[in-house]
Amino acid sequence: MKITMKKLLSELNKDLEWEYAAAIQYVQHAAAINGAQYDSIQKELLIHSQQEMQHAVLLSVQIDTLGGVPTVDVEKREISKNSVEMLKEDLKGEEYAIKRYKERIGQAEDLKEYGLRRVLEDILIQEEEHRRDIANALSK
Repeated sequence: MKITMKKLLSELNKDLEWEYAAAIQYVQHAAAINGAQYDSIQKELLIHSQQEMQHAVLLSVQIDTLGGVPTVDVEKREISKNSVEMLKEDLKGEEYAIKRYKERIGQAEDLKEYGLRRVLEDILIQEEEHRRDIANALSK
């Protein structure tokens, strides 16, 4: 299916909803995760939360620049009292974000929106780092 600017803006706003939700989920998980083995990932989750909010700002600026209106909606996220389940949910979220950003990068390329593509590539790099951090914590 050929991408249109309207469809791209809609997808970017959905990505923005997920970024807001990820930031909130990371804050909640950092506060609720327990066990000495999670001390280092707990600190990392707070950093991830800040980075997800930076992604939200970057996406909002791009959406506005491209003529859209950045959403204030937040995608629903999962919570758990189990530390391993929290991290598995975080990992699942990062994998989903990586998949979506790869799609979005291709769409930006199709529309010759090279500045947007570059912003999305930078976000993708951080999402891949988040995935590695969480996967490492789960493998311990």
